[in-house]
Amino acid sequence: MKNTAFFISFLLLLSCNTSEEKNQTEFKTFFEKSSGTATPEYKDVIAYYTALADAYPEISLFSFGQTDAGEPLHLVIYSAEGIYNIDEIRDSKKNTLLINNGIHPGESDGIDASMLFLRDIVQNDSLKKNYKNTLIAIIPVYNVGGALNRNSHSRANQNGPKAYGFRGNARNFDLNRDFIKQDTKNAAAFAEIFHAVNPDVFIDNHVSNGADYQYAITHLFTQHNKLGGDLGEFLETKMRPSLEQSLKEKGIDITPYVNVWGTTPEAGWSQFYDSPRYSTGYTTLFNTLGMMVETHMLKPYKIRVEQTYELLFSMLDFTVKNTNEIKTLRNNAVAQIVAKKTYPLNYKVDKQHPTILRFKGYEATTLESKVTNGKRLFYDQTLPFTKEVNYFNNYVATKEVKLPKAYILQQGWHRVVTRLQNNNIEFTRFKADTTIVVDVQHIEDYITRENAFEGHYLHANTTVGLTQESIRFRKGDLYIPTRQNGIRYLIETLEAEGIDSFFNWNFFDTILQQKEGFSGYVFEDIAANFLHENPLVKKALEEKIKSEEKFANSLRAQLSFVYQKTAHYEKAHLRLPIFKVY
Repeated sequence: MKNTAFFISFLLLLSCNTSEEKNQTEFKTFFEKSSGTATPEYKDVIAYYTALADAYPEISLFSFGQTDAGEPLHLVIYSAEGIYNIDEIRDSKKNTLLINNGIHPGESDGIDASMLFLRDIVQNDSLKKNYKNTLIAIIPVYNVGGALNRNSHSRANQNGPKAYGFRGNARNFDLNRDFIKQDTKNAAAFAEIFHAVNPDVFIDNHVSNGADYQYAITHLFTQHNKLGGDLGEFLETKMRPSLEQSLKEKGIDITPYVNVWGTTPEAGWSQFYDSPRYSTGYTTLFNTLGMMVETHMLKPYKIRVEQTYELLFSMLDFTVKNTNEIKTLRNNAVAQIVAKKTYPLNYKVDKQHPTILRFKGYEATTLESKVTNGKRLFYDQTLPFTKEVNYFNNYVATKEVKLPKAYILQQGWHRVVTRLQNNNIEFTRFKADTTIVVDVQHIEDYITRENAFEGHYLHANTTVGLTQESIRFRKGDLYIPTRQNGIRYLIETLEAEGIDSFFNWNFFDTILQQKEGFSGYVFEDIAANFLHENPLVKKALEEKIKSEEKFANSLRAQLSFVYQKTAHYEKAHLRLPIFKVY
């Protein structure tokens, strides 16, 4: 009997091993089959996750909206009990990690690493036990149009894979500049996914260009001063060091993203400032801890994918270990912002307080170019070094705004309303015409890019003047309270002086053009009478003529100065349709 039982146990073990080996063979990735030199086509990525979801109840595959390529945006979910509808994602109380891949499809490291990552979790009982209270969400390929535009040449500086997608999407937008303006269907679908998942931690996988150095992988956490409060402190003093230590214990060296252009790393560099147009700048607006992974373009593709894979596990383990603290910090973030009563809108690098890094680089020199008639930069990989360098990862605020109780947006600005709705911003509409004392915002100055940038001629260096007036708002105008989860999003988009405000992205450009005007020969008499009745304006005109030569030489400018002080001047010119309630 004992021998028979042993024989049966042996057969069962053999059967289990055979089944496990079969599953592992079935789910061997294209990356593995190519010995780490190739990445799959878009259709094969989706087919892989479809098969994985069919085989394992812990895996679910959802589609959201549309992309500019005409294909939906997919989301893969891992949850121990399985997820069967989107409401279960929204209602989940688990710690959540969202991973975005293929925003630039030529940077495919995360696409392959995520396939390995999820497969290895679902096929390992101990890992499934470790992550039973975790919801892992993965966007397999965000830039679908770019992935379909497959080639082997557009990444001129990159060491593999053999073929890959293109940086621009189906309409040639760089999706990592589109999170605020949302010109693309991709960005709208991403917003739907992001707010459904509401991740505690967000990772966006990239490949870097720029300088050469010894590291195969770098990290780009969202800028901690900009994140601010206890969340920013947690990210900088606990999250970043823990990730670095975890990878070090795995034998992987990592350094902050080497933000070097036109110099060499020994000179030091500043942390990349991820404003809200970028993925982590956007996710920060909703108090999510975000980071980009930037592997190094010159390192072999196999190593880059393997180190991305290990980073995903390190970040997942950190999230699991610190889930209660992370959720508490996120829950308290809005109250902390409101309590400060002002919001830091713009920043500059703090050059006085660098962090000292022990950086592993290569000696650089200049050589005579074999192509041009000048010199070229050359990194000598036979001369590695470790040197202390300055890393300027602290920023100081240069502009703060007083937090209003609410914003009022006049109806008719449909593109803005759509984006508010896409981002779960709460607002009501006036049920009747209503008069309220508000701060009125006037654009005082700005500059505009001379060249097109992502489909826009972006404004910058914007300044705004405020006047307090009693305004009659119409039935249907939007009343938007600031004390809500999207408070950062509201301030960054509706305060025109913000680097990625809706004004700076040209959403309100029609207010920059006057619709009514005057003929000088007619207005001369009106202006003369007005100045006679308004001596202070006359005095200001005379002083401006004396102090400004260009103004003194322009009769039209002088008449316009007077015109803008009269009741004839249209109120809509340079006046933002966004009003502030205190």
